Amino acid sequence: MAEFPTTARVVIIGGGAVGVSALYHLAKAGWTDCVLVEKNELTSGSTWHAAGNVPTFSSSWSLMNMQRYSAELYRGLAKAVDYPMNYHVTGSVRLAHSKERMREFQRARGMGRYQGMAIDVIGPNEIRSRYPFLELDDLEGALYDLNDGDIDPAQLTQALAKGARDLGATILRFCPVTTVRRDKGEWIVSTPQDDIRCENVVNAAGYRAKEVGKLFGRDIPMMVMSHQYILFDEVPELKAWSTEVGHKLPLLRDVDTSWYLRQEKYGMNLGPYEKTCRAHWASDDDPMPEDFAFQLFPDDLERLEWYLNDAIARVPILGTAGMSKVINGPIPYAPDGNPLIGPMPGVPNAFEACVFTFGIAQAGGAGKVLAEWVTEGRTEWDMWSCDPRRFTSFAAAPDYAVAKGLEVYGNEYAIHFPRHAWPAARNRKLSPIHDRVAALGAEFNAYNGWERATWFAKPGDDVSEGPTQTFRRDGPWQKRIREECLAVRDAAGILDLPGFSRFRLHGEGAREWLSSLITGIVPKPGRIGLGYFADDGGRIVTEMSIMALEENLFFLITAAVAEWHDFEWLQKHLPQGAKITLENATERFTCQILSGPKSREILAEVTDADLTLPWLSHQSCKVADRWLQLVRVSFAGELGWELHTKVEDTATVFDAVWAAGQKHGLKPFGMFALDSLRLEKGYRAWKQDLSTDYTVLQGGLERFVKWDKPDFRGKRALLNEKQQGVTKRFVTLVIEDPGECDAPYMSTLWRDGAIVGETLSGGWGHRVDKSIALGMLRADLAIPGERVEVEIFGERFTATVQPDKPLWDPDNARLRS
Repeated sequence: MAEFPTTARVVIIGGGAVGVSALYHLAKAGWTDCVLVEKNELTSGSTWHAAGNVPTFSSSWSLMNMQRYSAELYRGLAKAVDYPMNYHVTGSVRLAHSKERMREFQRARGMGRYQGMAIDVIGPNEIRSRYPFLELDDLEGALYDLNDGDIDPAQLTQALAKGARDLGATILRFCPVTTVRRDKGEWIVSTPQDDIRCENVVNAAGYRAKEVGKLFGRDIPMMVMSHQYILFDEVPELKAWSTEVGHKLPLLRDVDTSWYLRQEKYGMNLGPYEKTCRAHWASDDDPMPEDFAFQLFPDDLERLEWYLNDAIARVPILGTAGMSKVINGPIPYAPDGNPLIGPMPGVPNAFEACVFTFGIAQAGGAGKVLAEWVTEGRTEWDMWSCDPRRFTSFAAAPDYAVAKGLEVYGNEYAIHFPRHAWPAARNRKLSPIHDRVAALGAEFNAYNGWERATWFAKPGDDVSEGPTQTFRRDGPWQKRIREECLAVRDAAGILDLPGFSRFRLHGEGAREWLSSLITGIVPKPGRIGLGYFADDGGRIVTEMSIMALEENLFFLITAAVAEWHDFEWLQKHLPQGAKITLENATERFTCQILSGPKSREILAEVTDADLTLPWLSHQSCKVADRWLQLVRVSFAGELGWELHTKVEDTATVFDAVWAAGQKHGLKPFGMFALDSLRLEKGYRAWKQDLSTDYTVLQGGLERFVKWDKPDFRGKRALLNEKQQGVTKRFVTLVIEDPGECDAPYMSTLWRDGAIVGETLSGGWGHRVDKSIALGMLRADLAIPGERVEVEIFGERFTATVQPDKPLWDPDNARLRS
């Protein structure tokens, strides 16, 4: 027996497909001194009972990237590592019962085509040529994915394990981890056999990830679902057809009724995602067993009866087969259904690659992403959709995680519409004036748990869930959004904005340190400005508003969802031994936006603050005898201020401003209106227009780069890019005759039959009455007046590149007035 490895660069905890893929990719990157420890045998968790489907389809750009990579890796893996595998690339057919589903498919086709994949959308008359046993009733069409298929999960895992071992990595089976601890800047991972001292640790423990997380003091937001699929006996008609044509049927998914059906030899495999789903190990009277290796839950076929009948009606030959076996096993779910891949929040040199709902399809890409995080500290693709720091502590509450997991599972194939708010586990974080905002007619959605008004309904408006399930711009909200935008344009609007992330930075050298992290200038005391943080490649990590109170005292303000991400970025780069203090003050303050030409008159009635101070200034003052920080900025692009208050003072301040504003036409406005207003100004949104998929220069942010200051992070890469020439540039597009829908994220841009870019944000600008898209375009076309085509749900619309100025108030005269 080989000697037990007591040191390693990385220890991976968990031997499913994801953990072994991470080991394989670390070894491929040259990190061969890595060890994987598995409590039982490889694949003994969710991997062994997984159905093994390998789709490339996703409505998420980053997940599609990851799944595409997996499919490409698996096609060549058997040869690369010399290990036989059963991998069937059969293609797949996804059925659509509605025009909105067809729109989702058209969008996925556009994204897939951009990534080089052969995804097609077909009409009902073409479906039977790919799937002859199908009833076509009520179908609008289908999506056909040539690269879809299925793989044997155990063989995949063993192939990755062989590849990792051949490169020098070590796998220890039947080796549970009992404790972990920090010692002299390293990790000590304890097992019954011995301790392993290492630099980095990865939690890849699947549905046991929560208990492993607790070893690090980390409470992981997750729960465990029971997922069933049914194996059927041989179907003679299917056998005859398959023998004649020499291949299997494509994998069939009826996503609108929520099941998949796969040919299994000459039988079939039916896997529903039922509304009447069940969580396991979610309460004290149902604890997770100490060991659940290679085990299943009892059958619960009653839950599947409706889906079985629906599948038989759609594919009648299924009804001729007997059931041979039911698989009912545990699958972990995060509150949004996406896995956790990346740095473990608040824990140094620790990472997560766990809570995979579709672990087989994503294992290959996940291993690549995890290895990049560990070895390079950054990933090729922006992977915020899977970053563990996208959740903060509230999401780990068991009742929240279970409620969201049940909701996601029961809507596994649901379309994610831009105006739809998922109803489960709401009202987790409420503004101190939530009741006042609700009384004004607010409809809410959650932003990192914070309930924010999206639009304000009036009596008679349809505020039910149904109308929001559309990609169309019109709906009960559209007229109200326009009224809100025009109120901000013509009088004044107020938006309650709880949850801004804010960090207090102070101490000797704070200014110089901050300057070394951002590309531009740190504002002087009394001023506020945007700071852009780049990584070593010059890519956009984040954007923060920097409010300078004193020479070395700052408040850094950033997006609600960015709280853990941005705080950790700052913490990570604090110089050792420096006299700089960084504090997360998010919970102590809140904010309201007051914006519009009448906002100065309103404030003049409630405060003696100097309202002549210029744009990008701030001051402490009082309203109704309560302190606030009055900041002259406006994401709405009008004369305006942000009112930053202590949580306990917010209601008093709001009441005073609201009362004073009534004779000036003050109205409430919501996040939908704010999005429209910011598009007209070309203002970027984090992780939509600003991400590590793009550099600071590509993002059109060179005016925030001070080239002549001392070295800053990313400067060398940006200088090189500037010298070599930027390949794509941020542009504002106006879409001509856009039809019913505005451009969603990652809509493809075309010119002369070639793909030349992509959109990042899109929507209707009510002050300019135009459909607007912000996007990235090939640099030679990023010239005002150039025309391109925007593909919106399969249709192409002409769009014109605008000058590098805001569409509304291009010289910022109203903003500065």
